Amino acid sequence: MGLAAAVENGYDKTPHDVPRLSLASVRCPCIRTDVSYLGRIRRSVDCARLTAVSAPTEVPPIVAKALALSHRQGYLRSSRNETGRLLAALAASRNGLLAELGTGCGVGAAWLVSGKHADAQVITAELDPALATSVQKLFVDEPGVRVVSGDWTELALHAPFSLLFVDARDAKQNVDALADLMETGGMVVLDDFTPTTSWPPIFEGRVDTLREQWLTDERFTAVEVMVTDDSSVVLATRR
Repeated sequence: MGLAAAVENGYDKTPHDVPRLSLASVRCPCIRTDVSYLGRIRRSVDCARLTAVSAPTEVPPIVAKALALSHRQGYLRSSRNETGRLLAALAASRNGLLAELGTGCGVGAAWLVSGKHADAQVITAELDPALATSVQKLFVDEPGVRVVSGDWTELALHAPFSLLFVDARDAKQNVDALADLMETGGMVVLDDFTPTTSWPPIFEGRVDTLREQWLTDERFTAVEVMVTDDSSVVLATRR
């Protein structure tokens, strides 16, 4: 099969957003032009496109609604889908009361709701009253979900929790208070860490004392888990 036939069969029909094979470069005598070699290049490009996203792009309907609310509110950042799927998987393994500190537009809570058992409850706290009201409307048809308008510390009245997603920076720094919110065997999930290959963990040239504290606190059994190549979460189970 000649080069023209290979191109006709689709070897040069790569998507516009990935590198294309240039006919001019293929004619160069220093580049192999046999069909099997071109095929391997094409498969490598396709593989690179498939691995660019590490989780399915489809999300549960309630999560899609929360993402739409986030877009309308002008927020560019919310929990990654990879972190969300981890939350849903953990929620499916829990009973009792699941909680979130730092509701935002409800994306994290929506992932918890998408995975929880029918008899499990979800409670989340948002400091901004207007945003809390918007999220309350988002979950109006979801049984067992409560959105509290107030500081995260108000959730102490509803403890203990079997699963706690911490998405508020000041809450992450208060290990003592969070430890008191958890039932034995309860799991804390803290996101927005940057993976590191050193110990103690280093972030932006300095020791990440917050992450070090969570990973070494004797009240928890903790581990850092990568959810993408540039993001990780800390899972800490209350002893």
